[in-house]
Amino acid sequence: MSESATGKRVFPPLYVSSGDASADRLAFFHILERLKTQKRTGWVDHKVPGPERYRQVISGVSRLTQPSYALMKHLRPHVPHGNPCNVYLRLRSGCVQVRATVNILRKVELILHTVGDIAPREGIPKAEKRRLEAEAMHNFVHEMLHNSPSAQRIEALWKEYEEGETKEAQFVKDLDRFEMACQAAEYERNHGMRTLQPFFDSSLPHVRHPEVQDWGKALLEERRTVGSSSESDARHSE
Repeated sequence: MSESATGKRVFPPLYVSSGDASADRLAFFHILERLKTQKRTGWVDHKVPGPERYRQVISGVSRLTQPSYALMKHLRPHVPHGNPCNVYLRLRSGCVQVRATVNILRKVELILHTVGDIAPREGIPKAEKRRLEAEAMHNFVHEMLHNSPSAQRIEALWKEYEEGETKEAQFVKDLDRFEMACQAAEYERNHGMRTLQPFFDSSLPHVRHPEVQDWGKALLEERRTVGSSSESDARHSE
C-alpha cells in the first residue's frame, strides 16, 4: 500500500492470472514473503522506532496458541479419544482446537498484506473495508490459486474468522486484540513512549474470552507498575 499526495491510501491493483498455474502460485508465495517487510500502519503513524511487521504480528499471536507458552500456563493440552491429529487447549469456557486456530491466523495474514490494518484516521467505512478484504481473498483464490481445494480451504477459514461464530475464530480475534496491547506495552517500556493509549482502548475492552481477559488485566497492572517505577526513577534522577 501507499498514499497519494492527499494522504489517502492507494491500494495496489489486484493480481491478474497469467494463465500459468505455476507462475500464479509463485506470485502468491511472493506475497507471503513481502509480509516480512511491510510495517503496520498504526505503529508507523505513532512514530514507533523499528515497528513490527505483519509476519511478526502473526508469529507473535501464533505463539499464544502453544500450550508451552508462558501465558498459556493455565491451559492444558487435550487429545480427544480416537483423534490424535487434533490437539486442543482446555479453556474455562471449553476446548479450542490448536491446529484450526493457527490455520485461521495464517489466512488472516494474507488479507493484511493486500488491505492492511486500516487506521481510523483514514475514514474508510467498515463496509468498504470488508468489501476490499473479500475482493482480495477472491483474488487469491481464483487468480493465483485457481480455485484449487487448498484455495477453497483458505477461503473457508477466512470466512470462519470473519463470521466469528466458532470458538477458534473468537479465540483468534481475542488473541489479536491482546497481542496488540502487549506489543504497545513493550514499545512503551522499550522506547519510553506515552502516546500509545489508543491501542489499549481499542483492544482490551473488546476481549470476550475469560482467559484472555485475565491476561489483559495482568498486562494493565504490569503497565501501571512499570509506569510508576519509571516516573519514580525520573524524579530521583533530577
